[in-house]
Amino acid sequence: MPTKRYSYEFERPGLTVDCVIFGLDLDEETLRVMLIERDLEPFEGMWAIPGGFVRPGETLEAAAARELREETGIDEVFLEQLYTFGAPGRDPRGWVVSVAYYALVSPERHPVHAATDARQARWFPVDALPRLAFDHAEILQTALGRVRGKLTYAPIGFELLPRKFTVKQLQKLYEIVLGTRLDNRNFRKKIFGMDVLRELNEMQKGVPHRAARLYEFDERKYRRLVRAGLSFEL
Repeated sequence: MPTKRYSYEFERPGLTVDCVIFGLDLDEETLRVMLIERDLEPFEGMWAIPGGFVRPGETLEAAAARELREETGIDEVFLEQLYTFGAPGRDPRGWVVSVAYYALVSPERHPVHAATDARQARWFPVDALPRLAFDHAEILQTALGRVRGKLTYAPIGFELLPRKFTVKQLQKLYEIVLGTRLDNRNFRKKIFGMDVLRELNEMQKGVPHRAARLYEFDERKYRRLVRAGLSFEL
């Protein structure tokens, strides 16, 4: 039996994905975002969030991972869906709806290199951004608000750190992202009370100050706490 064909009365928009990738520079105490310099019109030569059109038969998640890999070389990161942007006129090529994703990564684990339609890929401080193409400034601010909000009730910030880190570095992460100072004693009490850190038999090396104990994030314990209803209010 032949497959029945359907026609649609209304025009259908183009569908794209955009990926907001945040990274932490502990040395400079700065939260950064990954941007690409566009090599194609529209907005050739301007900076933008990595992304592109969804191919026929491709899932949104697969398209986001592919575009990120092709334009920045960043691969194998967990992308969380952020929001859908579909304002009229947001893309000069026509009616285009974009599903945005965001991720938190450690830059030292994910070296970047531009490919496909990007001239270059670079990390920029979130408080010193160039003018962005399309409505990417709005997308980026939406993602930043989501990260700051979620950081106060879930330890998602571990993704921004090296695999081995100190408690001071972890606290500094929260202070940088949230833009506020935290009480040392209260922070340590809260984070150790969650029991999601694995203490290592290692100390910092090559530091000009007294070496501190190194820790790892225990993801298995964290996932169990999430299922039980984790709260991480600072």
